[in-house]
Amino acid sequence: MPKSKRDKVVPLTVTKKKAYETKKELVTEIQGCSDKYAHIFLVEVHNERNNLIKEIRESWKHSRLFLGRNKVMALSLGRTLESEYKKDLHKVSNGLVGKRGLLFTNEKVESVKEWFKDHKQFCFARNGSIATETVVLPEGPLDLPHSMEPQLRQLGLPTKLKDGVIVLNQEHTVCTAGKALTTQQAVILKHLGNCMAEFNVELMAHWSDGVYTVLSEMGAAMEINDADSDVENEVIEDVNEN
Repeated sequence: MPKSKRDKVVPLTVTKKKAYETKKELVTEIQGCSDKYAHIFLVEVHNERNNLIKEIRESWKHSRLFLGRNKVMALSLGRTLESEYKKDLHKVSNGLVGKRGLLFTNEKVESVKEWFKDHKQFCFARNGSIATETVVLPEGPLDLPHSMEPQLRQLGLPTKLKDGVIVLNQEHTVCTAGKALTTQQAVILKHLGNCMAEFNVELMAHWSDGVYTVLSEMGAAMEINDADSDVENEVIEDVNEN
């Protein structure tokens, strides 16, 4: 019987070395982009969807968009005045939190602003999203396939089948504006075709040739919490020294 690949022992030193090399490559890449591109935008993704992010990457092949690994990117640019890669890049670095990232480009600033201002798309809300409107279903038939009736009942809708038609026994409030959606509510809204969330990439701040400019009220307002510094940060600090 052939030996299962799952039984293969991988030394921790190998995985640590691989992770170290990956981070080191990202540091080099971020710093290289800082030299290659004239503009750096601090961006924040709202209601992130992988397929829509992919579309943006396709549209901006002439530039570079980095999302994820914020701590590594922050340390690549420098988190303090003393360690920053270029003048005032530490201000960009301190804004790299949550769903934020970096866009490196040689496109004109106004062109970038205009493109992202227009590039918005409604999508289905997910668990935890804040409802933008109150959705109430009136008593009576629902325009949905009859095969969905058992699932709708499991989701909490007071339904029944009558002559092959899904009928709501009484008026039902699916969600209330201003309140966070539960998983069940998000699924119901999706079945109803209600796209309550809006995907967009917000430009928070801009850096070019040592000049840092805030572009939104929330731009760069948040700072990386030094209390979150961990072994990963120490490793990257070592990378920067090499």
